[in-house]
Formats: sequence, structure tokens, C-alpha cells
Amino acid sequence: MSTHEDNNAQAPKAELQQPQLRRRLGILNATSINMSNMIGIGPFITVPIILTTMGGPQALLAWFAGAILAIADGLVVAELGAALPGSGGTYVFLRDSYNRQTWGKMMAWLFAWEFMFFGPLEIASGTVGMTQYLSYLWTGLATHPWKMKLFASGIAVVVMITLYRRIHDVAKLMLVLWITTLVTTGWVIVTGLIHMNYHLAVDFPPGAFHLNWAFLIGLGNGTIVVIYNYLGYYQVCYLGDEVKRPERTIPYAVIISILAVTVIDFLLSYSLVSVVPWRDMIRPGSAANFSVASVFMQDIYGHWAAVLLTAMILLTAFASVFALMLGYSRIPYAAARDGLFFSWFDKLHPTGEFPNRSLVLIGILAAFASMFSLGDIITGLMVARILIQFVGHTIGLFVYRSRKPRLPFRMWLYPLPAILALVGWLYIFGSSAFQPGGWKFMAYAFTTICVGICGYFILAYKKRIWPMTPREQ
Repeated sequence: MSTHEDNNAQAPKAELQQPQLRRRLGILNATSINMSNMIGIGPFITVPIILTTMGGPQALLAWFAGAILAIADGLVVAELGAALPGSGGTYVFLRDSYNRQTWGKMMAWLFAWEFMFFGPLEIASGTVGMTQYLSYLWTGLATHPWKMKLFASGIAVVVMITLYRRIHDVAKLMLVLWITTLVTTGWVIVTGLIHMNYHLAVDFPPGAFHLNWAFLIGLGNGTIVVIYNYLGYYQVCYLGDEVKRPERTIPYAVIISILAVTVIDFLLSYSLVSVVPWRDMIRPGSAANFSVASVFMQDIYGHWAAVLLTAMILLTAFASVFALMLGYSRIPYAAARDGLFFSWFDKLHPTGEFPNRSLVLIGILAAFASMFSLGDIITGLMVARILIQFVGHTIGLFVYRSRKPRLPFRMWLYPLPAILALVGWLYIFGSSAFQPGGWKFMAYAFTTICVGICGYFILAYKKRIWPMTPREQ
């Protein structure tokens, strides 16, 4: 056989030996990744913030508004995820639903660009929340803000190092962390229901339910924080190339995780409010404002229980940050693979078969984002992503359906859930403008979009892609 024939015979074999993403995640793995991300430390740090938006326990209505929006948008994600499974999740949805040769290029670029401004913030919300609960164990830490910021950044680096391994090993670790999450939330819920004080839970201030402009704005701002707690029902979509039977696994994982977390988060919030006075929770600088679950357990069982619960919350939060960084590390990789991001990130680890360079980028950005305050982080990450990610993929579903009427999963009662999701996202986006300092978050959102559009046209000009392709003679 000639040398040329030898080379041809060896080429397919060499290609097969290249590192590649493998489909190893089933429904249980996918659901555990979603739920670990969704629960995490969210309800343990946001209940005081939610109560502050409306000045009382009537703010818990935001949980129901958030649940309706999450279910509606979850059906949109389930349909797109089943039809367009691939690394990058929303990036793939926007790229393919708007036509990857034209508008899809720009929408995908905008998502990848905006992701750099909200993805690390979402991870940082977990690391900052962990330091707040760490301050319960480490007396005096809360009096040193910069020390807390450095600890939060250090947590992001530790998570990045922990994720530096094969997806199969990550999936097994994720199951263990998920079980810890369920045990932690279950303990709080059961304890709260046994020891609840009904009068505390319904201690509404005067005029709590007057349906006026202030009520609607407060409900909208409360829903922004609530939706933060639901974020993650689409997390498995970012791992689309690593999911077994995605046309079945992704819809099941999305829907199951939303329904389960709706029940868990509301019961957990009600348990906290029925034991710890809400006025203590909204008082800045109080222990109940910083680490309400620890105060809750101390009031019932004493210091030992508070310490144990705090440790479990820290592990639960670690699970959330772990799941977030796992999924988000695939986005720069997916964009680079399409030529819409720096090509250096279009590489997998030679033996671990995971996007290691992309992982390091997200870890470093999350460490930097951990330097900001929790309230600013949550509002910023929500407002920055609504227009491109949530409104964008909802409209994208209508566009995609017009071209591909036969899909592996179709939402129930179409188009009502998609319309409801679209209206809901625009409502909470507009509500953010009316909260104190809301203008800076709106400016943040619109500035990143405008700069991203300019950046895309520069990229299009340099790479001669749509709409800067040379005209045919």
C-alpha cells in the first residue's frame, strides 16, 4: 500500500481519537443539574430582599408570579432544547431559530457578548451569598467587607478547579450535591411547618393589598428577585451535546425541575417568614437580613442546629455555583467553534474532553464579579439578560416554528405560554426602571446591547460575514 493510501486510512482513525463531547447525561443527571442550580443559596439569601420590595409578607405573591413566568418560559425552552440540542443552549437557540446564515449570527453573537456581562454575575451571586452565611460561623467577618469580597472570589476559583475534570465524574459529584440540596431545604421546610407561627406569616402592614401603582411596581421588582431563584431550569440545555436522547431528556428535566422548585422555594420562604419576624429580615445589617436561615434554626433548636444548617447551606450553595459554572463554561466554547468568539477557546482538554480554556475564562470573570454587592449583582444579572436571552428566544420560537412546523416536543396550549412569557419578561424589565437606582441597571442593559451590536458589525466587516458579505458580481 502506498504512503498516500496509508495516510487516507489513518485519517478517520485520527479524527476519532480527537477529544469530543459525549452524550452521557440522562434524565436524573439533567434534573439534578437543573435543580441544584435553581435552588442553591437563592431562597436563603433573597427572602429578605423580596420582602423589602413590597414592605411585608404580601411580597410572597411574587413567588406565584415568578412560577407562572418560569413555567411559560420553561415550555419555550423545552421545545427549543428538544429541537436544537447543542453546547451553548440559548446561544444555539438564537443562532438557529433566526437563521444561522443571517440574523441568527448577530443574535448568537449578542448573546455570547451579553453573557460576559451577566453569566459571571449569576455565579458571583452564589459566591457572595456563601460569604454572608460564612459570616455567621466566622464572627466578625461581616465587619470586613473587603475580606468578604476576597473570600467570594476565592470560592469562584475553587469551583473552577473542582470542575477541571471529565463530565462523567462531574455528573456523579453533581448527584451527591443535589441530594445534599434536597436534605437541606427539606430540613428547613419540615422544621418551619412544625414550628410555624401563623400570626407572623400574615403580619401584613396597613394597605398591603391596595392595588395601586406602588403595588404593581413592587410586585414587578419582587418578581425580578424571585425569577433569579428560578434561573437554571434551562441549565441542561447548555450541555446539549452531552445529553442522551435530548428530545426526551431536556423537556422532562426542564418541566420537572420547575414544578419541584416552585413547591420547595415557596414552602421554604413561608417557613422562614412564619418563624423569623419579617421586620427583622428587612433591617439592614441585622443577622436575619444577612443569614436568615441560620437565625431561623437558632431560634428553634439553638446554636448547634444553626451551625449545622449553615454548613449544609454552604454545601448547597457550592452545588449551585458548581452547576452554573459547568453549564456556562460551554458558551464561549460554542461561540468560538462558530467563529463568533476568539478561536483560542475552540479547544477541548486533550484527555478530559471538556472546554478547559472556556472554563478558566468564566472562573476568572466570576471571581472578579464577586467583588460587587449582592443586591446589585442580582438586579444587574436579571436586567442585562432579559431582552436578548428571554425575549429573544421566545420570539425566536415563533420564527422557528414558522419554518419547522414538525418538532420533537411541542408545548401545550401553544401559543399562550409563549405569549405569556413574552409579556411577563417585558413587565419585569420595565418594573426595574422604577426601583431606586433603576436607571443604572437599564443603562447597563442598553449599553451592553448597543456596544455588542457595534462589535458585531466590526466582526462582520473583518470576517466578511453577514451582512458584510461581498456582493456577487
